[in-house]
Parts: sequence; C-alpha cells; structure tokens
Amino acid sequence: MTTDQAIERDGLIDARRTLVRRGLWLNYATIGYNALEAVGSILAGVLAGSVALVGFGFDSAIEVTAAGAAQWRLRSDLDPERRERVERITHRVIGWSFLALAAYVVYDSAEMLWSGERPERSALGIAILVASVAVMPLLARAKRRVARGLASRALEADAKQTSLCAYLSIIALAGVALNAAVGWWWADPVSALAMVPIITKEGIEGVRGEDACADDC
Repeated sequence: MTTDQAIERDGLIDARRTLVRRGLWLNYATIGYNALEAVGSILAGVLAGSVALVGFGFDSAIEVTAAGAAQWRLRSDLDPERRERVERITHRVIGWSFLALAAYVVYDSAEMLWSGERPERSALGIAILVASVAVMPLLARAKRRVARGLASRALEADAKQTSLCAYLSIIALAGVALNAAVGWWWADPVSALAMVPIITKEGIEGVRGEDACADDC
C-alpha cells in the first residue's frame, strides 16, 4: 500500500468514526426525548381517557427500543457479522411490538366508539404532541444523513421509525385538538384508528425482517 492510499484509508476510517459518533449522540437524544414523551403521553392519555394519546405514548416507548437497537448497530459497526445478527433480531422484536400496539389501538378505539365514552380535554397531551411535531422531523432528517453516510439500511429503518413518530403525532394531535376545541369526542378514537395501517405496515415489515439487513446483506 502506498503512502497516499494509506492516508486515504485513514481519512475514510476517521470520517466513518465521526458519523458513528454523530449517530450515537442523535440516538441518545432520541431515547431521552421519547422516554419523556412516552411517560407524558401515557399519563395524559390515562388521565383524559384518550386512546390516541395512550397509543402515541406506547409508540414512543417502541421508538426508544428502536433507537436502542440502532445504538447496538452503531457500536458494532466494525463487526459486520455481529451487526447483521443484531439487526435482524431487534428489528423482529420491534415488529411484534408494533403489531401488539396496533391490536391494542383497534380494541380500545372500537370499545370507546361502541360505548360512547368521551375523553376529557388534555392540555398536557396537546403540548406534548405539538412538541413532537416540531422535534421528531429534525431528528429523523439528521439520522437519515448518518444512515446514508454509513450506507446502512438498518439505520435508514431507524430514521424511518423516527419519521413515523412525527406522522403519528400529527394524526393524534388532530383528534385530541378537535375533541378539545369543538367537543368531537369521536375524533380521538377515529384518529387512533387512522394510525393502525401505518403501525401495522411497520410491524409486518419488522417481523419479516424487511429493511433490517446490514449494509451488504
């Protein structure tokens, strides 16, 4: 190997390490924010009787799991064999979690619509969802840049999970805000049901192992 080739190789390694460090910090931010989001949303949802908020809170908890899996992926960046095994296992676990969440949302929303149970207005829930609409797209965009820099489909999938959280926050916000503003109590369970196709699609892809492959699988 020539001196120029060695310098180029070292430069590429340093650039990759920089991307890994950036990815780790972004995932620390994701885990911290989503943990607070999950606790706040579930608490607000239980107090208000809002299935949309509770469902969103459980989605946030699943996002913490996804970010944790991405951390594992980043920390094993130099071991392709271990990386592939970790990604496949964790992605399937996340997939089953999404399917369980979808089943919960369908059951609880249907029960609320059938019984006519009216959720209370939740200022805390609205504040959490507004913050998520602002924060999650920024995190998703930054994580996607890291994933593309490392040419990792698994990290792309994690960025997609973060984007999904943003979409769900918009849907949940619509239902909770309509209930608070004009008393459309049914908007809450209907908005929760609107999340189900998105959640189910992600769950099926996770169980099948789609988008969970390592870079060269």
